[in-house]
Amino acid sequence: MEDVTVGSGPMAPRRGRPPVSERQRRHRRLDISRHAVRLFAAQGVAATSGEQIARAAGVSERTLWRWFPSKESCVEPLLTQSVAAFQEVLRAWPAQADLTEHLRASYRPAPDGSSDGDAEAVLTVIRMTRDEPGLRAVYLVLRERAEETFAEVLADRAGGSADLLDVRMRAATMSAVLKVTTDDLARAVAEKGITPEALRSHREQLADALSHVTRGL
Repeated sequence: MEDVTVGSGPMAPRRGRPPVSERQRRHRRLDISRHAVRLFAAQGVAATSGEQIARAAGVSERTLWRWFPSKESCVEPLLTQSVAAFQEVLRAWPAQADLTEHLRASYRPAPDGSSDGDAEAVLTVIRMTRDEPGLRAVYLVLRERAEETFAEVLADRAGGSADLLDVRMRAATMSAVLKVTTDDLARAVAEKGITPEALRSHREQLADALSHVTRGL
């Protein structure tokens, strides 16, 4: 029931905090994700509590648990950026262009407009997934979900259905290639950070591997 105030006039809604828009919600979830990753990297997942994450992000624990089912799932908004970056480039694949050349020219492991700090944070999480089962589960679920987009783009290029076995196998392979090459990038930049050389090598590795996936479309 809506809160109301009673005065000399008709009953009117009580003024309160305006509802959070979807854009604000995404922004705040991403901010929580950044703080969670910093804490996980500094002291480990087991030693980090939801209370600490909420306090660092300046939100209540109630808000944290309303938006995230577990502390490990707090990394999802940042990891989603990595998957979304590849999806963006894949959707923009020009009809007459070769995918490998398109990737070499356009792909980076973070969406346009995201900060270098976010890209570093994403790769930090990916490195941590090797030893943290909870983080790895979040990472693998996001990768699996992305296959639907991959299949749609490949099916459109092939002029067929995204439900075809060949298309789904190519989409699954594309997802695996992206994971392996991104894992390699995360390890490669662990000490020196993201460099132009590391990104160039990553794009080349990804493009070369995916040339086999798209062959014959």
